[in-house]
Amino acid sequence: MKLTRLNPTAVFLATLALALVALFTPGVIGGLLMLVLAGALIYLMTKSWPVQTPGNRAVRLVVLTLLITVGLAKMM
Repeated sequence: MKLTRLNPTAVFLATLALALVALFTPGVIGGLLMLVLAGALIYLMTKSWPVQTPGNRAVRLVVLTLLITVGLAKMM
């Protein structure tokens, strides 16, 4: 699937909705949703990694680390 075919507004809104649901859903379900979001970010990172600047890569890794940390923390 080509990432350029995706509507950026729709992707943003879907990601925002999933993040909000994951944050406000308690327990294991919220944690799993957060990890699903992290998995989607990993997929996107693998597709766009070669064209990113080192600064963008660092920011993406920080966001990924935060998502995984929050997801695991919600599960405990």
